[in-house]
Amino acid sequence: MTQSVYVLDANVFMQAARSYHAFDLGSKFWDILIEHADHGEIESIDRVLKQELDKGKDDLARWANDSFSHAFCSTDEDDVIESYGRVMTWVQGQAQYTDPAKAEFADVPDGWLVAYALAKRRTIVTHEALAADSKKKVKIPNACEAFQIRYIDTFAMLRELGARLA
Repeated sequence: MTQSVYVLDANVFMQAARSYHAFDLGSKFWDILIEHADHGEIESIDRVLKQELDKGKDDLARWANDSFSHAFCSTDEDDVIESYGRVMTWVQGQAQYTDPAKAEFADVPDGWLVAYALAKRRTIVTHEALAADSKKKVKIPNACEAFQIRYIDTFAMLRELGARLA
């Protein structure tokens, strides 16, 4: 059993579904996510489902709603809302980002994902990379660094979980 609980960014689901773990290939990846979600080791947030995955109206949206819906946690909790305020205050104070970049971070689930991880002490799983000179997009890892939130990619998570795709 792992010591971390992993909270997944939308890009984890979307990149997998569109490439290396496409549903028509019958990948075991999706079963692994469900199994570990059932054990409380993997989750995501409600805003990832509603604002990003449901938009696709595709196999991924169907899977998320039919098989993984129990693992999309609510961001409508006092500790998450308080953390979201802290995250947004930090973002607004960062002169390197443009105003549209700050607004986008507030509008998309990314800010809520960071706030959820901060409030619940989770490890974020994302394919985004730390970007020291980014002006047009607030990257999840940059916010994670500011709040000392651990972040890793999908493959590191799978290794830590001891998951085997074969």
